[in-house]
Amino acid sequence: MDGEELTEQETALYDRQIRVWGADAQRRLSKSHILVCGMKGTVAEFCKNIVLAGVGSLTLVDDRVATDEALFSSNFLIPPDENVYRGKTLAELCCDSLKDFNPMVRVSVEKGDVSGFDGEFFDKYDVVVVSCCSLATKKSVNEKCRKLSKHIAFYTVDCRDSSGEIFVDLQDHIYSKKKLEETVECKLQYPSFEEAISVPWRALPRRVSKLYFAMRVIEKFEAEGRHPGDVSIADLPGVLKLKKELCEANSLNESHIPDALLKRLVTGTREFPPVCAVIGGILGQEVIKAISGKGDPLKNFFFFDAVDGKGIIEDISNSNPKSGS
Repeated sequence: MDGEELTEQETALYDRQIRVWGADAQRRLSKSHILVCGMKGTVAEFCKNIVLAGVGSLTLVDDRVATDEALFSSNFLIPPDENVYRGKTLAELCCDSLKDFNPMVRVSVEKGDVSGFDGEFFDKYDVVVVSCCSLATKKSVNEKCRKLSKHIAFYTVDCRDSSGEIFVDLQDHIYSKKKLEETVECKLQYPSFEEAISVPWRALPRRVSKLYFAMRVIEKFEAEGRHPGDVSIADLPGVLKLKKELCEANSLNESHIPDALLKRLVTGTREFPPVCAVIGGILGQEVIKAISGKGDPLKNFFFFDAVDGKGIIEDISNSNPKSGS
């Protein structure tokens, strides 16, 4: 991302942003390449934010063909005219819409299943964001990114009804932040997605977000024969049975994962637009911080639930599991 200076056109267009985070941060953004897999409402919000911020390029992956149901989703990038979306993939439709937000950002589509892309494919990007994918795909893509010589910022995002989750892996991340009157250099070490979710539940602090456990139950349930997001109220008995088994195996009191929360997650499989805006906004902010190397990044889970209006950060790793708020 090093190299050329900002052009006069970029300096004029991003003047207000440059005043906030500086020309160097904007230059890094303008040279960055982002890959996004899975076009849902939360991801659409994220894409809008980083396109407006002025990243260098954005590549979208989602081969699902748009249907009438897409009109009723929370993805505002899908046009309401069926003559426009008929026969096109979600990635193609979102690409067309995003190009109008900022013509200086190169937005394109990559066809294929992200789980089948090799490590060399991901080497072209600085940031990889995955959504609407299986537990196995999250692990696989994260590990492929980690095996490359360059540091790739990896994120997963999942929004269900009125709640959602972001996971962050920046590997060995060096950044700067203001402390009193001086700028200091800091370093954080992140676990992989697989390492983070492998931390024994009994080793976690008692106050860890209930959403963390609930998301793991749903994730594991879907891994046993469902497509991501393809659950309904009819699956609740199976989800509750799996919860009981996981709690027993992990010596965790079942009250840590309320049945009412799991019921809400399997019933409300659609995204709630205001929650998409919150989580998509947080994700955009975090990606900008990771690219610019400025400001304390999130480590390593973020949860938001509109029911109580709280956003919670949890630092979960084998070496130092702890919770935050």
